Parts: sequence; C-alpha cells; structure tokens
Amino acid sequence: MSGTSEGPTPATELGRAVVTESEILAPSGAEFAEFTEGAEFAEFTEGAEAVEVAGPVPDEAVEPDASPVPCTPSPPSYRSVFTAAPLAMAVVDREGTVTGANAALADLLGRDQDTLTGAVAADLVDLASDARTWHAYRELLRGRRARLRCTRRLKHPEGHALWVRVTVAPLPPDDGGVLVSVADISDHRALQARLRHLRMHDPVTRLPNRTLFFERLTGALEAESYAESGTGRIGLCYLDLDGFKAVNDTLGHRVGDQLLAAVADRLTRCAQDAGRTRAGIPLVARLGGDEFALLVEDSTGTEQLADLAESLLDAIQEPFDLSGRRLSVSASIGVVERHAAGTTPTALMQAADTTLYWAKADGKARWTLFDPERNASRVTRQALVSSLRPAIDRGEFALEYQPLVGMDDDRVHGVEALIRWHHPRFGTLTPNRFISLAEEDGSIVPLGRWVLRTACRQARDWQTRYPDEPPIFVSVNVAVRQVWDSDLVADVADTLEETGLPPHLLQLELTESAVMGSSGRPLQALKALSDMGVRIAIDDFGTGYSNLAYLSRLPVSVLKLDGSFVRGFQIEDRTAQPGAADEVIVEAMVQLAHRLGLTVTAECVETSAQATRLRRIGCDTGQGWLYSRPVPPDRISELLGTPGVQAGVGNP
Repeated sequence: MSGTSEGPTPATELGRAVVTESEILAPSGAEFAEFTEGAEFAEFTEGAEAVEVAGPVPDEAVEPDASPVPCTPSPPSYRSVFTAAPLAMAVVDREGTVTGANAALADLLGRDQDTLTGAVAADLVDLASDARTWHAYRELLRGRRARLRCTRRLKHPEGHALWVRVTVAPLPPDDGGVLVSVADISDHRALQARLRHLRMHDPVTRLPNRTLFFERLTGALEAESYAESGTGRIGLCYLDLDGFKAVNDTLGHRVGDQLLAAVADRLTRCAQDAGRTRAGIPLVARLGGDEFALLVEDSTGTEQLADLAESLLDAIQEPFDLSGRRLSVSASIGVVERHAAGTTPTALMQAADTTLYWAKADGKARWTLFDPERNASRVTRQALVSSLRPAIDRGEFALEYQPLVGMDDDRVHGVEALIRWHHPRFGTLTPNRFISLAEEDGSIVPLGRWVLRTACRQARDWQTRYPDEPPIFVSVNVAVRQVWDSDLVADVADTLEETGLPPHLLQLELTESAVMGSSGRPLQALKALSDMGVRIAIDDFGTGYSNLAYLSRLPVSVLKLDGSFVRGFQIEDRTAQPGAADEVIVEAMVQLAHRLGLTVTAECVETSAQATRLRRIGCDTGQGWLYSRPVPPDRISELLGTPGVQAGVGNP
C-alpha cells in the first residue's frame, strides 16, 4: 500500500502533490489507559479510579447451603472487542512492527489479514512520506509523544485512491507499543473536493473563478515553483469582451450568459491547442463580468503570448449562434510577459489591467503588449492628477507672458498668459502636460480662477506703472469645462472689480472646437461676457470645425490662426518653394475675418520673412519666438515703452 500526503488545499484537479495534515500532541502527564488481557480480570484506567470486574468463581468456593447468587455475565475481553470493532486498528510494537491487526483494517486496506502481522506499520499507512510526521511517529514509539493524527491518501490495490485519517496512540507501559487506528474518510474528502470545486469555479462558464486563478498565480510566482526547472517566466492574457453590456441590455442576461459560456468554450479550445505545441496548457479563468484571463506558466517569451492572443482574437471574432440568434462580438486583450522572479500577483495584474485599458483606448478588437515606458507615463500622469489640487494651495503654479505684437507698428499690444507648474518632482511643466488632466478631474475650475485673477492683477499693475503708454490687454485661456462647471461670468465680473482692470483689457481665448456649436449656457455666457466689454478670441482657428456661417452669430472679436498655417509658407531657404496653398488660405481667412469685423492674430511667427508676408496679407498681430518666448512679468516690463520690438528681444 503506497500513498502520498495531503495538504491544506488538496485540490486534486490541480494535479499538485498533497502535503501532510497532522496533529501531534506531547504527553500531558495523564495516565494512559491500561488494558490487561485475561479471563479472570480486566482493568481499565483512564484518569479515574480502576474498575475491577471479577471473572468466573470456582465451584469449590461456593458453600453448599448458601443461597444461590445470580450469575452476572463477564464483559468481553479487549481482544474480542479489538477483533469485532468496525474501526480498523492494529497493535504495533516499539520497533514499529504490527503484532496484531483486526479484520476491519484488512478490509480497508484490501489485504489479507494474516499478511498484516509482521508488516511495518509506517509502510501500511504511509507515515514515512514526510520528515515531520516520521519524526513524530518515531518519538511516539519511544514514549515521548502522547498522540499523532494525520491524513493520508493511499493507493488501494484495486487502483482507486483511499483517503484515511490515521491516529496513533500509546498503549499502557506494561503492554508497550502503540495502537494505530485508521478511519476511511474518502466520502468526506470527495464531498470536500466537490464543495471546493463549486467554490472555485464559475457556475456560468464552468471555468476556474477569480479565487482559483489567484491561487494558481500565487503558486506559480513562488520561488520554488520555477527555481529548479522551467523557464522562470510567466505570461498573462487579460481579455475583455467589447460591447458585452449592450448584449445584456438588449437581449437579456440569459443570452448574455449563453454568450459567456460559448466564449469560454472557445478560449478553452485555444488554450488546449496552444498546449499541444508548448509545455503545459494555459489556465483559462473567468475573473468576473466579461473578463477572462489565460495564465501561461513557464512562458518562452513575448512571441508565445502574441501567438496566443492572436488565436484568441480570431476565435472570438467568429459569429456565435445562440438560440437562433447570430451574434458577433470582439475582444480587447492586454498581454504581459516577464520574469517570474521579483513579480507579485498584484503587480502582474496591474500591468495586465493597464495594458487592457490601452487596447481599449487604441480602438478595441486588438491585443496590446505591456510597455514599461508607456506605463511610466501613466504612473506620472496619475501622480500629476493626485497632486493637482494641492499644488494650487501650495503655490506651485506661475504665469509667464508672451507678447502679441502689432504687425504694422511692432509694438506690444497685449500678452497671452501661459501657466507653468513648478513641480517639486518633475520640474517645470508646460500646460500640455497637465491642463487636460485638470479638465478631466475638474480642478481646471479653481486653477482657472487663479490664472484669471493673477493675470488681471498683473495687467492692472502694468497699466499703473506705465500710465503714459497705451495699456496692453491680457489674454487668458478658458477651458470649456470652466463654462459648464462654474459661473464664469460672475468669476470674471468679480475679478475685474477686485483688480480694477477695465473689461476691454481682458481677452478670453477658447478653442475652436469648444466655441463652434455652442448653445445654451455656453453661448449665453459668451454673450454676457461680450456685453460686459470682454473680448472673446477663438484659439487655433482653422484646425477644428471652421463653421464660418456659425461664426458670424458668435460674440467673437478675434481669430487666432493656428501656427501650422504660418509654418507652411516659410521662405528662409531661397531654393525652397513657399507653401502657396497655405498662404492663400491664410489670406482668405484674414479677409473674411476683416469683413466680419474681427481682428486676426497669427501664432508661431518665427522668422522675419514670415512676419513680412503676414504683414502684406493684412494680419493684425503676431505672436511667436520671433518676438519673444514666454517670459516672466519683469521681462515684459522691459518691452513696454519700446518704440519697436526687435526680433528676439524678449528671448533669453
């Protein structure tokens, strides 16, 4: 009879070795039960006073004329109890040899009772398979332990597995040796296995569930799992169905469950096909909802995971026939493959979840491989989001200003306020690094109020310090969410009153896509600001909707041409052909704007040749590095009062 030991999670379906489950008790000082075999007398002592039972009384001891005494049956001897007991038992001497075994033990082990006597007890019930139990058993034989109890999985001679609970307890000192009792717990183990299977598997798809998946994943990442054999790598395909919610919402959860089960079947077949060409079949699990995972232990590299992901996509894209309905779905897959050493289940799943998000964002119906650099950007993005609002209170933001120069007189007519974030970790950040994040989480509203007040306060300061010069206006960028999530009109009115800046010296810039198509509250806000005297400018004009008919109905006073048009007709290189089409487009937009009573500002003016052509076309103001980079307020003060702005005068 051979056997293996059992573990705390003995999932035979996982094909893992079983670990011993044992209970070992040290002597407590209590008296052991004494069993004395004999027809005349039996004594049982178990921590209480002895009970003596007399055997048959000899005939000569009875007086002839005494009254007859009723005869009390003698209790059975312990040998008869031992033989007839339904519990399988054996008596083992101090050397570990069976000196007697009952029929129940022979029946349980599938052996002839006569062959048990003289056998090594440890071999019969597999007590030597692990060092801890073997040591405790030897100590018990020497009288240094009170009891040993363990669970074993044995192999029956008929071929089936036999789960038993083995208890070893010492016999009285006079008898020596120990009593081994063996209980069949196979039915109990089968019930446990069934309950565990139900607990560890999804009822809809019959696949391993999230709990079992993480159990396998944790085991695969343990050092002993890959230290001695295998590639030492691990791979994961994290899959999510595209548009599954629509199936549930339109066709009902019953059809949705049928679809999940059908998807599970296809994923399982793909895993089996992959296992035929590689060592080991990937584990397929349903993690919840419409999310599935395929775990590849001992992966051989990203190519293996890429091939698996491609096969999964191809399998799922085939139409499904469900209850007379033909459904087509797709899936997005995040793929991660790396060394197992140093990886945790949490880190692997975070990487897979991030990569799945990328696959969704990139257009769905595709797989995407984890990219550490892209992930670093994501981590940075998250760090910026979490610190945006506190940064406002900590005063980490500052404004720089870029001049808006008149094309006809080269004088500074205004400045655009551009925000900078002096981040303690990432250094100075330009708006393109954090403005979109601020719009997403709503912090653009308090940040926008700070920019508005700071810029208006600075413009008023310049007006006060240079009373003899024509006052310059300040242009402030406004996000469309500021119009929706705050009372922008009230914020502007309060700021102008607080700073004393005249309304006509404030210009608010909104992007073309934000302004075009505006209706309801945004349009009302723009009209109220225009009526207040504030100038409204459309930024990056020509790159969005360019709905010229709608433009005439908006309270707009300035168009800022996108820099891509200006860059299109550079002629610094005399051998290069100028961008004639761009120049024609710019000239047409300038003429149209003037016919509508609007002024035009050209962005990204970098050369004097560009400035010359823009001046000839009729552009009103220019902005770009030809005049100045964005600079601190004191550098703008140097430009005020200057009769003409020389190229690069505001640059470092």
